[in-house]
Amino acid sequence: MSDKARLGFLGVGWIGRHRMEAMLATGLVEAAAIADPSAEMRGEAALAAPDAAMVETFEEILTQDLDGLVVASPSALHAQQSIRALEAGLAVFCQKPLGRTEEETRTVVEAARAADALLGVDLSYRFTAGMQAIRAAVQAGELGTVFGADLTFHNAYGPGKPWFFDPRQSGGGCVIDLGVHLVDLALWALDWPDVESVDSHLLHKGAPLADPANEVEDYAVATLRLAGGTVVRLACSWNLPAGTEAVIGAEFYGTGGAAALRNVGGSFYDLSATRMAGTQKWDLAPVDSDWGGRAAADWARRLASGEGFDPANERLVEVARTLDRIYQR
Repeated sequence: MSDKARLGFLGVGWIGRHRMEAMLATGLVEAAAIADPSAEMRGEAALAAPDAAMVETFEEILTQDLDGLVVASPSALHAQQSIRALEAGLAVFCQKPLGRTEEETRTVVEAARAADALLGVDLSYRFTAGMQAIRAAVQAGELGTVFGADLTFHNAYGPGKPWFFDPRQSGGGCVIDLGVHLVDLALWALDWPDVESVDSHLLHKGAPLADPANEVEDYAVATLRLAGGTVVRLACSWNLPAGTEAVIGAEFYGTGGAAALRNVGGSFYDLSATRMAGTQKWDLAPVDSDWGGRAAADWARRLASGEGFDPANERLVEVARTLDRIYQR
């Protein structure tokens, strides 16, 4: 009998399958059950996990003998499904956003604390070689006092599923879809300073977002002023005519120099990091492409080692609170 942690995978579209494969590649966990309403998606997942039980619904997967659940369902379901899994004694790894609001996110974190269960969220950009190197440089004081940061995620495409455009289901548009990574990276790299003020502008099809109850933003800019005086500028979008597939960047400017994560050639996956001083620049980290599954694999390793609740999960609530402030709710 295997002594590997037994995982259920709820939702096995492209992202769900990719994260499953990354977890299985650690050799520390096994796919005990797979749930997806699509027979085609279940069939694709079975190629990587032929011995997993195949079911259609969340209710069915909860009846399986599991140690953890990986949630890759639509955003409206993340919080309630995560809470029920945690209350059933399972560890949880969830796609972002964990909740559509601060309140939903806090409720999940409290459920994980009550269950002393390992909770993870797929904040995958933290695990890029470039952001790891930038954070280390910031924390070591190599940039001096960081006074400014510019973070950007423009996507030449929009989401492919209708629920993304229903704010009741998605919680918002490009900010909660892409901006969640930017807020997380900024606060994480700077060691979680308090957000003292937020100013934001949300647009829908080129005009100010007029009906947030029924439409979502496809372009957004926000300025955060942090404790200590650092100013963070965020910009994100869907369907932007940027002349390339994606524009991704996280640039940190300090009194002793700067460091930047940037995508290479418009790629969604190829990311490099650079250090700058005046007009000079040099490599901080090489081009990194195979980082998408690292957050998932890290959670799988931590689960296999027996970890329970991580107090750092409180930071998920801080990110969600900042998103709520960007949305002015």
